[in-house]
Amino acid sequence: MNRNLIEILAPAGGMDSVIAAVRSGADAVYVGAKAFSARASAHNFDENELRECVRYCHQRGVKVHLALNTLIFDDEMADALELVKTAAKADIDALIIQDLGLVSLVKKTVPDLPLHASTQLSVHTPYGVRALYEMGFERVVLSRELSLKEIREIRDFCPEVELEVFVHGALCMCVSGQCYFSAMLGGRSANRGMCAQPCRLPMRYGDNDHALSLKDNGSLHYLRELQEMGIASAKIEGRMKRPEYVAAATKAACEARDLGFITEPTAEKLRSVFSRTGFTDGYLRGEIGEKMFGFRQKSDVVSADSQLLKEIRAGYKDEAQRVPVRFEFSAVTGEVMELRADDGEHRVRVNSEKAVEKALHVALSEDRAKQSLSKTGNTPYKVTEFTAAISPDAAVSAAELNALRRKALEQLGEKREICHNYEIKEIDIEKELSDEKQVNDQKRAVVRTLELPESMRDFDMIFVDVFGLDDLDKLKEIRKNGFAVGVEAPRATFGNEKQVFERLKTLKENGVRDLLAHNIGAVYMGKALGFHVHAGFGMNIANSYTLKWAKEYGIESAVLSVEADLDHIERIKKCIPVGIVRYGYLPLMITRNAPAGESCKNKGYLQDRKNERFPVVRREGYSEIYNCVPLLMPQKDYPLDGEVMGDFLFTVENSVDNMENTMRKIQENSDFERKTHGLYLRGVKKFIIC
Repeated sequence: MNRNLIEILAPAGGMDSVIAAVRSGADAVYVGAKAFSARASAHNFDENELRECVRYCHQRGVKVHLALNTLIFDDEMADALELVKTAAKADIDALIIQDLGLVSLVKKTVPDLPLHASTQLSVHTPYGVRALYEMGFERVVLSRELSLKEIREIRDFCPEVELEVFVHGALCMCVSGQCYFSAMLGGRSANRGMCAQPCRLPMRYGDNDHALSLKDNGSLHYLRELQEMGIASAKIEGRMKRPEYVAAATKAACEARDLGFITEPTAEKLRSVFSRTGFTDGYLRGEIGEKMFGFRQKSDVVSADSQLLKEIRAGYKDEAQRVPVRFEFSAVTGEVMELRADDGEHRVRVNSEKAVEKALHVALSEDRAKQSLSKTGNTPYKVTEFTAAISPDAAVSAAELNALRRKALEQLGEKREICHNYEIKEIDIEKELSDEKQVNDQKRAVVRTLELPESMRDFDMIFVDVFGLDDLDKLKEIRKNGFAVGVEAPRATFGNEKQVFERLKTLKENGVRDLLAHNIGAVYMGKALGFHVHAGFGMNIANSYTLKWAKEYGIESAVLSVEADLDHIERIKKCIPVGIVRYGYLPLMITRNAPAGESCKNKGYLQDRKNERFPVVRREGYSEIYNCVPLLMPQKDYPLDGEVMGDFLFTVENSVDNMENTMRKIQENSDFERKTHGLYLRGVKKFIIC
């Protein structure tokens, strides 16, 4: 592939999809293993299948990226690292990763294995990308919600790192890595590849009956613009979709890049094989609204009929001869035949078993030798150059030429299979952790405004939303009255990171010292400005190794993932103070597009089929959708009390009286009419590790 061209990166849930992608022109494929994949419902690859996939792809000049992009618990880390070693032995080209605790283990085990930051890390800002680059990631997979303008700003801010952009396929309503909807409703975690897709079910908000279901991303026509911008890879979503979809999307992407447009027959196949009543490019265009919503209707399903699928399969039934080779052939009477094959990087030389005899009737001509040796059908090779030295009386049969060609190409293929030869080191992951233990039973609150109830005066810290701290005189007053106030960075900063940075800078200059950060970009800003940085639950810290990373990175405390149950939390080695959410309407989604488009009011409710009402609050540039009942872990149900902090989230309560009444009920251990323990007691479904 020409490295100046944007890479076409295709999805593959199984080997049949790998073949479809490669024969349709993909430059790289991304696959998952049987565990730790964000698409656990796909077929995925076991050890032998992964080796076969890499062998097949490398012979054809195609790269293989393995997605190990889920949250990992302590008792799974050893298996996750074994999978990394298996992938390195298979010679994969890159590892797509989410769990930051695993990163340090990978770097010590397979130091040269390229790391790509998964979109599950929710990175959508210049500072976030800069942070990951400085941590050693070679590529960052950006959030799907970004506009071309915002992508360009990231590219300009951090030109050293490769960027990968989704250009086709399903759009989740939620920012990847920040969805807890499926986990909270049924224990199937989207952050662990088991999403039940409740967002695709009927959900009413205003006049929108499918208020969380977006059309599929259809942005292939921006490939040349992305290429000119310096984007490294154009990514197609769809590891759970059929091979025909993979083939159609890959072919369309190649046409868009190579021709500058998609031919109508290809476009029609792409529309018919899978859509949700059309496609949208609203995010890249920066035009977010009601037109982006859509759901799968009967007409979409029946369009992918057997005839269409047969036509698509016909387009990739034959081997794509995508590897140019140069042949040098010699047939000298009395000597063994020799064929040298060269693909520009690898070179092999093979000989016949016996010497060339003199012809009794018809001697071998150069034209006949070239014709026979160039018959490379059903292989990935195409002879583009041919030179020969042939005795005028040499007698060589077609069978002998064919055998020589097969031998040369087989040896060339073997050389092409291995691209890296990674050094794999053995480490004792238990010794990577110290036995130090930080105990902290502080009580903290997260609020939206500076209107605080008197009962919060004894809180160890009150984190106020950054946009609720605009009254500096009020801030000074409540701090003077004994309230310990910190600032909570926005959980999303699409296009306004500079403004947030300047606001944080102003708050720091006015005495605010503590910052609650829910993503790596906010952590980076906090460190740059000299805050005491505390990780919020949005950082998805779920194991001891990620907690160790957090300490080494300068994070002073962390609220653990809301998907970690109490057993997991108890086992985590607490090298810095950790906390859980003691109370709050937990945000189940962060969405850039509001459930009713941009016409969405600042507050409202999303209603599901069971008439449950989920509060929706519009913030600066994004919306949060909250659970229909509050999470409550009172003292009597909280066996880890005294070891971890408790955070109280006042996210939908809109008055001092509401917060005061809620605090009184919690302190009196009064029962709530409706509540949930979240996932702290029941946990999420586990991987089946083969």
